Amino acid sequence: AAMAGFVRELERRDGPALRLEQRAAGGVGSVVWDAALVLAKFLETGACPLARRHVLELGAGTGAVGIMAATLGANVTVTDLEELQELLMVNIENNKHLVTGSVRAKVLKWGEDVTEFQPPPDYILMADCIYYEESLEPLLKTLKDLTGPDTCVLCCYEQRTMGKNPEIERKYFELLQMDFELEKIPLDRHDEEYRSEDIHIVNIHRKQTVGP
Repeated sequence: AAMAGFVRELERRDGPALRLEQRAAGGVGSVVWDAALVLAKFLETGACPLARRHVLELGAGTGAVGIMAATLGANVTVTDLEELQELLMVNIENNKHLVTGSVRAKVLKWGEDVTEFQPPPDYILMADCIYYEESLEPLLKTLKDLTGPDTCVLCCYEQRTMGKNPEIERKYFELLQMDFELEKIPLDRHDEEYRSEDIHIVNIHRKQTVGP
């Protein structure tokens, strides 16, 4: 086998589990992170109506969150770097019989032109996208370029106390609050099984600009 993959099953409330291939090699994008599981299962609680909504996932990795949204009736574009497209395609293919909306994979590099992703989606999904200091500015630019006044951004992340993580996290939320309003979703609204004190879901909206 060219790439040794291992399959992670993600149970769904109704119907068969999602089968997500992961990659032993390939860095952060190629495994299903806990924050992705928590966000995917949160979508299943029905807190956000997804049927026929236009959804974009940033830093999709294996595509777990976006594919889950597509099984809930959303029309989803999962995005990540070029080197993760093959894994995304495999996972879309493996789970397409469960999709009730639609799902496709596209390359989106943070900080670059987002014209082809317009008009703004109804939802933007992000799981564990805050890692590297150098990606904060491009990520924030992409969020600003993609969001309309009605776009709801759901950002799920695992709080990490190691090394520079707390500092990067603080900087991210500081910069984010210049243009966005943040609301933390309380733990008791997460899926009762897939939840953790260290994993947070934040609901993010563009600040309403007050015109003259």
